[in-house]
Amino acid sequence: MDEINFTFLLREYRKLWNNRQLSSNLNAEVNLKEAILRELRDENTHPRVRKTFYEKYYLGTKRIIESTLENEDKIKLLHQYKELMISLEKENESR
Repeated sequence: MDEINFTFLLREYRKLWNNRQLSSNLNAEVNLKEAILRELRDENTHPRVRKTFYEKYYLGTKRIIESTLENEDKIKLLHQYKELMISLEKENESR
């Protein structure tokens, strides 16, 4: 995969989640990955109604696929989701 421009990718992510609060004091790569992890963990929802990270992965990737972003940008975002989902699965297995 080509070199990733995380600043650009973070801007594209923000187009999908326009009301999402993102930390401005982190670099773009860390900011993007933390936002995706929060999304997968459903941390923006009340604990009693949270979905599993599998459900959130499905909903997040569906949102990306159905978006108007360029296909190459969709693939780059989907790759980030996939990589972070793998890390969550490993984290969950070690518990």
